[in-house]
Amino acid sequence: MNESAGREPLVVIEQDVYGVPGAVRITLNRPDAFNALSEALIDALKSSLDEVAASDACVVVLAGAGRAFCAGHDLKEMRAEPSFEYYQALFARCSQMMLTIQRMPQPVIARVHGVATAAGCQLVAMCDLAVAASDARFAVSGVNLGLFCSTPSVPLSRNLSRKAAFEMLVTGDYIDAQTACERGLVNRVATPERLDDAVRALVVSISEKPRVAIAAGKRLFYRQLEAGIDTAYQLAGDTMARNMLDDAALEGTEAFIQKRAPRWRETP
Repeated sequence: MNESAGREPLVVIEQDVYGVPGAVRITLNRPDAFNALSEALIDALKSSLDEVAASDACVVVLAGAGRAFCAGHDLKEMRAEPSFEYYQALFARCSQMMLTIQRMPQPVIARVHGVATAAGCQLVAMCDLAVAASDARFAVSGVNLGLFCSTPSVPLSRNLSRKAAFEMLVTGDYIDAQTACERGLVNRVATPERLDDAVRALVVSISEKPRVAIAAGKRLFYRQLEAGIDTAYQLAGDTMARNMLDDAALEGTEAFIQKRAPRWRETP
């Protein structure tokens, strides 16, 4: 499918941003859909990340166009093809895109404004660094639709303490930017009008360091920190694919699409 045919590109890449040579900004460009991760956007973002990873870029900023950073997966698209094989493949593709962020040699900074929910919050957690506007909000809210955010739980639980991450996952509640900073999901918080100043400060600091040292350091950082994240993502993707076929998730996503309250079945 070519979602972007005849439209603006799904991902915009800008070179030498903030006046810093080698600084690249990748912007999710589905503003009317709050940058929800459709299949086409996942593929476009993966392709863009691969392109930048192979370049001479020294640092990457990941941003969202419009009123939000990213509202997670595109639930309308997901509900159009309800099968385990489809969901399994979708979450595997998304997980590979997420892992590309960690595996590329350049540090990746999430520039967060508006909301970052579900897979959008996962994106923030997968980035090496994050700077948030003071009015930004974060949630892994799939549980409110009957769908536990299994794949987002992988990086979330590697950013926050276990109890803080689990609370977000089982309540679906939002946390504000300052709380996200205190819990380790973001590094810095700035007023909306100073957000780019705060991002630029990190970009400049990183750009002044030797790229070979940064690349080697990032690689070592995750190699020594992580053991078994591929397996974790596979298990989480399979769990989420099965979860999408549960009655609760089917009803929750259908209710979301129809803009109504879910009608949960009574549990025995």
